[in-house]
Amino acid sequence: MELGLLLQYLLPGDLSLYFDLVEVKNTDTEILHLYLDEKKIIPPEHLNKQIISYGFTDPVHIQDFPLRGKQVYLVVRRRKWKDKSTDTIYTREWDITAKGTSYSKEFATFLKEVFRQSTNK
Repeated sequence: MELGLLLQYLLPGDLSLYFDLVEVKNTDTEILHLYLDEKKIIPPEHLNKQIISYGFTDPVHIQDFPLRGKQVYLVVRRRKWKDKSTDTIYTREWDITAKGTSYSKEFATFLKEVFRQSTNK
């Protein structure tokens, strides 16, 4: 099985389509960090501009489903794009986390359901 296919199952939503896994760190016996950088794909809304890749934003830490008893944090960096003619900097907005949390949407939905079931007993 290739890594790309495995990442489709491990990462939330379409993250594997738009982000590259650049590093994995097991910094603690109970925590796993997956470092993801946005791929160098020019956003469609900026195709008509003279745009270049211009580094990355500060990383965002997103808690996702545990793996093999370890907490999993996705450390996500969005790419910055610079319009060479205006010096304007752009970034894409990714709707990855549940509103008001640092949890991935799927993990937050799962936790809500578990909580709902435990309070209805």
